[in-house]
Amino acid sequence: MADDKSNAAEYWKANVRTIIGCLAVWAFVSYGCAILFRPLLASIPVGGTDLGFWFAQQGSILTFIALIFFYAWKMNKLDEKFGLGE
Repeated sequence: MADDKSNAAEYWKANVRTIIGCLAVWAFVSYGCAILFRPLLASIPVGGTDLGFWFAQQGSILTFIALIFFYAWKMNKLDEKFGLGE
């Protein structure tokens, strides 16, 4: 019983660590690159516009979609590691 609780606690800790990492990447891309660092990224051309504008319009959305796939992949790996796979 104690082993199950320890296993569940480790699983939850790994899950929360993954969520925090994904949120940190998302916040950096959507707020950092699109808003805070936009003046620094303005000199880098991408597809006829600057990189800061690209992040604000499309980059943050594409990053969010990539994070969804990364999270699903990572959680499948965690499920297998802790014996919770399908």
